[in-house]
Amino acid sequence: MRKEGTCEELLCLAPKAPEWKIDWGRIGDSRMSPMIARMKETRQNPAWHGEGDVWTHTQMVCEALAADAGFQSLSRRLQEELFLAALLHDVGKIPTTRLEDGQWVSPGHTAVGARMAREFLWLEYGFCGKAEWQAFRETVCSLIRYHSVPPHILGQKHPERRLIQIASNGRLSADFSIKLLCLLVKADMQGRIFDDIEGSLETVELCEVQAEELGCLKEPFPFPTAASQYAYLEGRGILPGQEWYDDTWGEVVVMTGLPGTGKDTWIREHCSSLPMISLDELRRQMDVPPTAEQGPVVTAARQLAKAYLRDKIPFVWNATNLTPVIRGKLVKLFTDYHASVKMIYLETEWEEQLRRNRERSKAVPEQVIRRMLGYMTLPECFEAHRVEWHCV
Repeated sequence: MRKEGTCEELLCLAPKAPEWKIDWGRIGDSRMSPMIARMKETRQNPAWHGEGDVWTHTQMVCEALAADAGFQSLSRRLQEELFLAALLHDVGKIPTTRLEDGQWVSPGHTAVGARMAREFLWLEYGFCGKAEWQAFRETVCSLIRYHSVPPHILGQKHPERRLIQIASNGRLSADFSIKLLCLLVKADMQGRIFDDIEGSLETVELCEVQAEELGCLKEPFPFPTAASQYAYLEGRGILPGQEWYDDTWGEVVVMTGLPGTGKDTWIREHCSSLPMISLDELRRQMDVPPTAEQGPVVTAARQLAKAYLRDKIPFVWNATNLTPVIRGKLVKLFTDYHASVKMIYLETEWEEQLRRNRERSKAVPEQVIRRMLGYMTLPECFEAHRVEWHCV
């Protein structure tokens, strides 16, 4: 297996004072090289990107960022996070770009790009398994995931809620903020050729002003209670600072994480008194392999959950739960029965994860775990009443 690069090899790519010069030769020789080659081949809509391909745009964005006084005034760690986000901000265009009605479009490229960046940082440079690297990586991924929001904030159905929702992720990745996001987006606007750069920059500045007025520009909005936060971010008709009556009777713990991250061990250490619904255990009981159709297993698990919910018995739901869609269906089921939900996400270092997986009675093939990493999205603050990330 090819040895991963070191975190330091990647971090040194960010420009430094006093020259703020970007070493493009060093970046081209880094582990980004295959990705750069594909960005060079990826077309963009000339109405928005007269500069041409994605890599040309990326270089212009990074140069604009390096010259920005706001970027230069940041701490070194924030500079590193922001610069890497700029380098990777449009990698999602590689698989999503297509010609539609004579126009180049890249639908969903921000969400795809965040997942690609996570996989790249995880596998190529080892940004996983330690709280410091987890928070760093997810700050980069959140910047990529949401960099299309500020320029289009006026088109959001509920712009205030959207900003507060996005800002809430600063509780999990402490470096992430709307302020940092807007620095990236300003460079994204300046690093291109199109007719209305000034208008777009004004919209981003308006987004900053709105976030500051809401109290979520530099940090998450200070909700009075977890129940109030969840109710507001879910879309209930309350004001941001309003205290919501908590009518929940108990808590369901939803585990999430790749195979081999130690979910069973964490449950034994922290939730041993609670009954557990384990999809792995149900598969064993029903003799259904992980590669087979999982419908019957999920149905059986949901029936067990409904029995606990009807009797108001707190429990643990133990499965990988790697996507927002899967987690959202679970949360809806549990909250429909007036349970509160706590999500626990676990990760570990890559080699340790593979070792633990090999020691399982029924190991998941490594290529399957790699594929799961590619589509995994960490739970965000607004997905449940409480969300925690842990490295184990």
